[in-house]
Amino acid sequence: METTVLTRDDIAKLVGQVGLNQLMDNVIGTLKQTFETFDEAATIVRQRDGFAYHKPFPGVLEWMPVMQIGEAAIIKMVGYNPNNPTLYNVPTIISTISLYDISTGQLKALVDGTLATALRTGAASAIASQILARRASRVVGLVGCGAQAVTQLHALSRIFDIGQVLVYDVVESHARTFLDRSRFMGLDVQIVPREILERESDIICTATSVPIGAAPIISDEHLKPWVHINAVGSDLPKKIELPLGLLKRSLVSPDYLPQALIEGECQQLSLEEIGPSLIELIRNEQSYSSFRDSQTVFDSTGFALEDKAVLQVLLSLAEQYGIGRTLPIESIAGDPMNPYNFFPENVTKAASLNSPVSVLQPVF
Repeated sequence: METTVLTRDDIAKLVGQVGLNQLMDNVIGTLKQTFETFDEAATIVRQRDGFAYHKPFPGVLEWMPVMQIGEAAIIKMVGYNPNNPTLYNVPTIISTISLYDISTGQLKALVDGTLATALRTGAASAIASQILARRASRVVGLVGCGAQAVTQLHALSRIFDIGQVLVYDVVESHARTFLDRSRFMGLDVQIVPREILERESDIICTATSVPIGAAPIISDEHLKPWVHINAVGSDLPKKIELPLGLLKRSLVSPDYLPQALIEGECQQLSLEEIGPSLIELIRNEQSYSSFRDSQTVFDSTGFALEDKAVLQVLLSLAEQYGIGRTLPIESIAGDPMNPYNFFPENVTKAASLNSPVSVLQPVF
């Protein structure tokens, strides 16, 4: 019994075979199908939990579980450390996804989750935007130009005919480098002041590392009457990106309500002020089509059902193209009643013959 492992290099090979556009299309399609067919009686989803810390730097380490009853459990371990890019030149969000066989408890797969998280987060926003944003939306605004901004724009570009992209970041170098990081999409990307972005955008994605307790990152003074906002960066208690007034007059759709009430923009609202979940939107799309002419918000906190979908895509493509490797990670070979059985016989025999017996003497 072995474990399938997909490392960073394996994921790179997979992208080389499939292409970024096809990969994103697969994630969007699989994620939407996963939402459409979600059955609470067959799939158990838990909101994420974990550790928050302030030393050596502020951050969180969280686990995000989902179980397909009678089949498998998937757990993503994800670290959120805002100082990563400047201190260590690594992404703010780093993660791994593990798949366990329910029958035995064996680890069946271990996959890089850093790209997977970015892909499924962008895909979820694209699905929400397809339902709530105007079909003719052509101007996309990005507030926050970090790693998440790349997949937010990429996913939207697979759904909408984007004519212009307006970007803003409080760190100017992030906005400048975004021009290169997004060049593969062939879009007209311009760095603009936040006020112009708010005034001109049909769809806005906010994906920032704003500190807990900080003021909203958009002003709510210049927004179009039909703007749709994908709020991605609110992922901790008391961390918000959007002003309360905007939320109260908008249709607010959370991806996963129990989590959004604690960590998302929904923590600013009462239950009666919150609209349908993303799953409800997808299943009743025509019922909410009239909201395309009003202001809407997708409250994206990211949850384990999305990780299940993207893992399905990656493992399926890896199998199709023969990418990845299998490793005997767990000590389960041989006699199940003998934990030493997987050692070569000569090793255990030598240990029993040659190891001296030492007796600890009291020290006075």
